Amino acid sequence: MISLKTERMEYMKKFIVGLQLYSIREDMEKDMAAALGKVREIGYEYVEFAGYFGHSAEDVKKMLDDNGLKCISVHQKHDVFLKEPAAAISHLRTIGASYCAVPWMGKDKHKGSADFEGTVKEFIQAGKALKDAGIQLLYHNHDFEFERYDGKFLLDWLYESVPADLLKTQIDTCWVRYAGYDPAAYLRKYVGRSPVVHLKDFVCEKFNMGAAYALIDSSGKEGKPADRNAAGFKFMPLGMGMQDFNSILEAAEYAGADIVIVEQDASTDRPPMEAAKISREYLRGSGMA
Repeated sequence: MISLKTERMEYMKKFIVGLQLYSIREDMEKDMAAALGKVREIGYEYVEFAGYFGHSAEDVKKMLDDNGLKCISVHQKHDVFLKEPAAAISHLRTIGASYCAVPWMGKDKHKGSADFEGTVKEFIQAGKALKDAGIQLLYHNHDFEFERYDGKFLLDWLYESVPADLLKTQIDTCWVRYAGYDPAAYLRKYVGRSPVVHLKDFVCEKFNMGAAYALIDSSGKEGKPADRNAAGFKFMPLGMGMQDFNSILEAAEYAGADIVIVEQDASTDRPPMEAAKISREYLRGSGMA
């Protein structure tokens, strides 16, 4: 029997709720159309892509339309908007994305590195190209961005160095917590700059033990999985882990977020689609719709 924390949350707004399709990447790679149909069936109306598995933008848009889904955002490294901006932006416009989140960036590109000034210039260039096309650039954090340089988080250095209209946050609440900080408090730090928030639940015995995730490449393929055993780390459907979503969602509303994205990087206890369904039902039962 599944046990969920079911305290009801009351909000002035109802968030747009999307699913990060990385959560069901094996289903997506096997049969994208069927996977998207199941996503709609289990209660999601919006999705966030992390790779297209060889499908053209036109094919993706048709699959979305056929299944009554909308693409609200994508995960895409920013360098494609430097090399082939017209083609990359055309792809996003075709599938209907309003936001484009940089899914990760190595520590060697952050503050304290020789490349940081170049990184800032690249983000400004990519952010302007996207803004001109009506798409907002975001940055999606992991835990290592909460290391400090000169007394300040690497993540804060990035946001302070790139104009707010060209780069907004996509705060992954799991990795904030795993790094040892309160995700609700961190969300409140970026009022007006937090349109999209990642909701992710987990259990953990030891925090801030290094990478507990596998990064993906530009095609959506997962790299070498991390060893999570040392930290006792395990991804869970929303409401089945240790996150306080009451405080997180209150903070998301305070920060001005309109969209929350459900993500579960791995599901070991049940099929990923079932885990995604449990998370959607948790949010609905909590009063978020």
